[in-house]
Amino acid sequence: MRMLKKIIGAGSLSLLLLSAPSYALNMDVGHTLTTDSPFHVGTQKFADILKEKSNGKINVTVFPHSQLGGELTMIQGAVAGATDLFVTGQPALNNVVKEFLVFDTPFLFDNVQQANEILAGPVGDKFMDILPKYGLVGLGWFSAIERNVFGNRAVNSAGDLKGMKIRVIQSPGYVESYKTLGAQATPMAYSELYLALQQKVIDGGETTPDQFVSDKFIEVSKYFNMTHINIHPALLVMSKTRWDSLSDSERKMVKEAADEAMAYARDYYKKVYDEGMKTMAEKGVTVVYPSDIDSLVQATRPVVKKLVGDAPNGQALYDAVIAAKATATATAKK
Repeated sequence: MRMLKKIIGAGSLSLLLLSAPSYALNMDVGHTLTTDSPFHVGTQKFADILKEKSNGKINVTVFPHSQLGGELTMIQGAVAGATDLFVTGQPALNNVVKEFLVFDTPFLFDNVQQANEILAGPVGDKFMDILPKYGLVGLGWFSAIERNVFGNRAVNSAGDLKGMKIRVIQSPGYVESYKTLGAQATPMAYSELYLALQQKVIDGGETTPDQFVSDKFIEVSKYFNMTHINIHPALLVMSKTRWDSLSDSERKMVKEAADEAMAYARDYYKKVYDEGMKTMAEKGVTVVYPSDIDSLVQATRPVVKKLVGDAPNGQALYDAVIAAKATATATAKK
């Protein structure tokens, strides 16, 4: 009887081994946004594609809502090899990858489409190639993110921002740009912004069209100003420690899945961006296209010079972006 139990047990184990993949590689990816955000849609697509490409051998679990920590926590975790993958907007990377300060420069890109085209080419590769020395590997660019000033004041020129108390991302380029324009760049948790606007503790903030609608700022703001001061990249990043542990075939599948998922996420961002603009019009929000945008550009020139000087190899990196921008502009005019 004892021998029979051993045979049955061995047979059951064999069936389990045959029914499962020869091995499983499990990884986690985190982001700070909601489950209907481009970050989540893109990372879930990445997980789905990678699972299919690997025949179920590589499984990625997506953790939204800062479940793996805030952006800086995830970045530091990845550098230390404790976090597998994360999605971040570029401003948070400035804390570790100083070269990325170049992306903080005001009016670096004219629009999201132009930014995405430039990042998809040699310039984007140049920035991705910087990451490994900091213990990170860039897998792909999400859509660039356009942030505009909203609140209860129309902004047509630099003078309209003077004295305006605005909650901005606490990144050097953002803070310096708004200070230079005469605004009060105010540190405040994003989660507190709605109530602060409602109670008139603050005059405005800056965000994307889709988040302006989804986070209900549409209820407490009359104006959405297309200032385009900052259009920053977002990217999917892997810990270099984790990347180095993969086989060549696994890396190939991961990169291919990332490329496909990022293209999908860029299309999704355009969709929610357009939907946000449409909803604003329907709800009576006044969308302002500044009549004197050049006054904002000229007023923030000193900020560009400072940030380029602060970033390692900043001038060369900035010049590369500007050259690609000139080429993109010339091509668009043909």
